[in-house]
Order: sequence, then C-alpha cells, then structure tokens
Amino acid sequence: MENKNKIALVTGGSRGLGKDMALRLAEKGIDVILTYHSKEQEAQNVVAQIEQSGQKAAALQLNTGDIKSFDAFVDQLKDTLTNKFGASHIDFLINNAGIGGYKLISEVTEEFFDELLNIHYKGVYFLTQKVIPLMNDGGGIVNVSSGLTRVALPRSSAYASMKGAIEVFTRYLAKELGARGIRANTIAPGAILTDFGGGHLRASEQSQKLVSDMTALGRPGEAEDIGGVVAFLCTEDARWVNGQRIEVSGGMLV
Repeated sequence: MENKNKIALVTGGSRGLGKDMALRLAEKGIDVILTYHSKEQEAQNVVAQIEQSGQKAAALQLNTGDIKSFDAFVDQLKDTLTNKFGASHIDFLINNAGIGGYKLISEVTEEFFDELLNIHYKGVYFLTQKVIPLMNDGGGIVNVSSGLTRVALPRSSAYASMKGAIEVFTRYLAKELGARGIRANTIAPGAILTDFGGGHLRASEQSQKLVSDMTALGRPGEAEDIGGVVAFLCTEDARWVNGQRIEVSGGMLV
C-alpha cells in the first residue's frame, strides 16, 4: 500500500541542526530519511527517537562531498523508500550537511577551498539534481546557507562564498521547478552553539560575547532555534513562500 505520509530527506541529520530539523519535521507528521557521514550510532539514535514519536524513519550513509558516490546513494534511497516506507518518491529535500572552515584569505589553500566547495556547493548542486526525479510534484527544497553571506566576518571568505552560491542556486531551483509546484527556499542560520566547525563558538566565551553583542535578541543561537523554521517550510502553511532567503539569526547586525 502506498505510504500516505509525506517524506523528507535531510542530509547531515545525525546531530546539530540536522538532528533538530529531522525531529521537528517528524512532529509535523512527516516521515524522515536522514543521512550521516561517519556517526552511524548517533543517526540511529535519531531514527529511534522519530520512530518513538510514531513516524517512520531511516538513516543512510552519505559523504555529500563525494559526488561520484551519488548514483549508488540514489539506488540505496530508492530501495529504502520501497522497503521501509512503501513509497517511490520523497516530498522534501533538506540540504543541510556541512563542515566548518575558517581561514584568512591569505591562508586559504586550494585543498581547503576544494573541500568546502565540494561539500557546500558542488555536492548540494549535484545531489539535488539526482534527487529531483524522485520528488513528488508539490514538494519542496530547503537549502541551508549562513548569516555570513550578509555579515562579513574575517576567516569565513571561502565558506561564505559557497553559501552565497547556494542562495543563487536556490532561486534558480524555484524558477525551474515552479511548473511542478516544487518550492525552493534558503534558510540562513546565524551563529549557533553546536559541534559545527569543531564547536569553536561553544568553546570560546569571547566569541559568544561578540555574537551576543551583535544580535538583537542578545544571545547565540541553539540548534532548537532552527529546526522549526525548516519544518514550517515543509508544510501547507508555507505554500506561497518560494525563492526566499530566510535568515534565522535572532537579528544579527540588523
């Protein structure tokens, strides 16, 4: 029997922002397939949490920077949809997976640049391309950018440039997929207290004070501040939100 629940694919869903997105999507009655790079047990813990809430969930391994692995991943995704969800398509794609990378322009090596490029831009571009044929009409794509595309802080030039490219790509997705009723939006989190980038913000009181001082709501963000916005974008309430960049930063440098 065809699965009646909508299904979301969340990359990088084992911890941090992706974990909160997955849990909040499940709260909305959406089934979730999440990917992880190396933290399989953490991913399975998120799956268990989602299943306890009554939704279906599964975890698949994926390195979003390894573009040549995407065909095999899509085959695995199809098998999982058939066997675990009784479905052939997904409804929502959340491109969340990422790594931090902070160097002054003078210190950026080609290797450092290429790793960020593959994970944050090329990987997102081509994974989306591969997954679009598996998406139901009327679904949605949410890409994750960064407050750093609007607010320039030293050491983030390469990372923020890739995220700026994602914001442009998202508008083109909205334009080209509009005929199928598929919406595409970007969320741009501000500074968040997670493991991201080696947990550099969480480890530095000085950085936290800097962020708090430049944020209208007076504190750094938490993962729990972000997931609900993604979940909202995957509901009927957001059906007329398309091609937008929504900054979720507590009002950084407004």
